[in-house]
Amino acid sequence: MSEWHRFESRADLDQELASLAATTLTAAIETRGHGYLVVSGGSTPLGFFQALSQHQTLDWSKVTVTLADDRWVAPGHADSNETLVYENLLQNAASGAAFASLYSGDETPEKGVATLEAKFAALPTFDLVILGMGGDAHTASLFPNTPALTQGLDPQSPHALIAVHPTTAPHARISMTLARLLRTENLVLHITGANKSEVFEQAIAPESHATDMPIRAVALQQQTPLQIYYAD
Repeated sequence: MSEWHRFESRADLDQELASLAATTLTAAIETRGHGYLVVSGGSTPLGFFQALSQHQTLDWSKVTVTLADDRWVAPGHADSNETLVYENLLQNAASGAAFASLYSGDETPEKGVATLEAKFAALPTFDLVILGMGGDAHTASLFPNTPALTQGLDPQSPHALIAVHPTTAPHARISMTLARLLRTENLVLHITGANKSEVFEQAIAPESHATDMPIRAVALQQQTPLQIYYAD
């Protein structure tokens, strides 16, 4: 259950996705007094972050931003998604937003999950979740063929967070579960480049499996419609 939005350039995509986020969050503030935005790390969203940070008509003091996942490193570390968000999104007009960190300071992500689970489980329905996808079809830190994947992809899981130890990427991770990510009014997959498009199409093919290509579970679920924002 997905709808493609294709753009002539990545710059056009960034601007349109920023407009979608600003409009969605403004509507949420008008409806319930606060907006909740979940974003992802990596290089793909950098232009979007910078475009969204310029939206001055959005009341950022009534917005909470958080991440779909993060590496288990302290904020300020070069590999931290939190650092990426602070340096690229929570700037300019967006500097007034609140940020809900996925890092607790505990020694391991397992201990971090225990510390943070209640907080993230209790957050209300998100207004907008924006996911990315790796070349191996992982999304958030739901990596193929990892022990935590079964729990992470369970749409009925009572858990908001899981600890992840990928074998194909550095650092232990903490990730929202698919069940927590799907508790959102709007769900977007933000991908760029022909290779990513091909990976996605392969993931939704009948012969594919979510254990090998986790984005399949996001694309084929029937709970929350998926919008795909794509540019070459």
